Amino acid sequence: MGYISPDAKWYLADIVQRIEVEGDPRLVVHTNVVLIRADSPDEAYTKATEIGAASEISYGNPDGKRVDIMYCGLSDLNVIHDELEHGAELTYTEKIGIDDAAIRRLIPSKEELGIFAPRRTSTGPDYKSRDVVDQMHRELPGTLET
Repeated sequence: MGYISPDAKWYLADIVQRIEVEGDPRLVVHTNVVLIRADSPDEAYTKATEIGAASEISYGNPDGKRVDIMYCGLSDLNVIHDELEHGAELTYTEKIGIDDAAIRRLIPSKEELGIFAPRRTSTGPDYKSRDVVDQMHRELPGTLET
C-alpha cells in the first residue's frame, strides 16, 4: 500500500457498472469516478462498494425494453492527498520513456476537451429511462432527443 497521510479524508473510487438492454446483445460498461469521504482506506472501500451496490436498478427505456444496471466492482480506489480546493491534485498518471511527439499527442485542442467537445449520441443500446425522458419532455419541451 502506498503512503496515506493520517489526515487523508477523501478518496476517488472507480465504480464499474454493467448495463444490459433487453433484446440487445451489446453490453454497455460505465466506469464512474466517485468522490468518497472516509477516515481510512478500509472505510473508503466499504463506502465505495455500498455506493456501487446502491446504484443497481432496473427500468424501462423509451421503447419499453427493460434496462438492468448492475454493479460489478471497483476498478480502482485512490486517496486524494491534497485538500479539496482550487488547484488540488486529485490523481495522476505516469508515462516513462515517451518522446516529445508522443507528449504532443496527449494534449488535445481546447475544442477536443470533454467539456467543449460536441455531445456525441451513443450508437449503443438505448438505456435512457422512459420516466426521465417523459419528465424532461413535460418540463423542458424540445430539449432531449428520444
